Amino acid sequence: MQLPSPTWFVGCGNMAGAMVEGWRLAGLDLSMATAIRPSGKPVEGVRTVASLKEAGAAPRMIVLGFKPQSLDEIAPSLQPWLTSKTIVVSILAGVEAESLKRRFGKAVIVRAVPNLPVAVRRGVVGLYSDTADEAVRKQVSEIFAALGLALWAESETALGAIGAVAGAGPAYVARFVDALAAAGVKQGLPQELAATIALETVFGTAWLAASTREGMDELAKRVASPKGTTEAGLGVLDREGAFQQLIGATIDAARRRGAELAAEARGEQVA
Repeated sequence: MQLPSPTWFVGCGNMAGAMVEGWRLAGLDLSMATAIRPSGKPVEGVRTVASLKEAGAAPRMIVLGFKPQSLDEIAPSLQPWLTSKTIVVSILAGVEAESLKRRFGKAVIVRAVPNLPVAVRRGVVGLYSDTADEAVRKQVSEIFAALGLALWAESETALGAIGAVAGAGPAYVARFVDALAAAGVKQGLPQELAATIALETVFGTAWLAASTREGMDELAKRVASPKGTTEAGLGVLDREGAFQQLIGATIDAARRRGAELAAEARGEQVA
């Protein structure tokens, strides 16, 4: 398997870089891929240049991997390279398909919302397009399936929900692991040991759940014996639904910020 030839990564920061790393691990042929970064900082496994004029032949696929705020600065310089067969894959948070069509009208537009674990091929990638035909959708599906779970959203609202949960989720899981480790330190464990135990506990629980397909409530009940230590702790987390409310508010904040970025891309003022 290989990326469409040639493929350009216009901007290749944390998320686009994670995608490249995942594709490298999957053994995809990246010989015809080019990362375009003004800094010229190399991207491992991919030819890296500092400007479009150094990129070479017109791309079959362009991955937009810069910050959404740079869209109007970068889009005009890409226009001359676009044809009706160019696939533009945007990982720009919150920037809707209509906003992308206004800047890249000739091209086939695909929105992708990956999360950071794509770097180790255990990611989640939400996909959306209202212009891609079945052949393009199949091609894009195969490419992103190499990075983990790739699924097509039926609407941009659904894609935004995927982004709020899966895209932002690793950061929230990381915070939980830190909190679990900090609690271990408070109980007298050395910091490094507490961090290792917390990480392995979260990893092992996720692996068990994925392997057995048990529901989370069922899994929690398996750990918590009546009137035992685990049940005492769950009593704190479950009290008045506080934990679920906290996570719900966290995800909602991510979704609202995505909506603000979409409004900014449409040229609307955000209060």
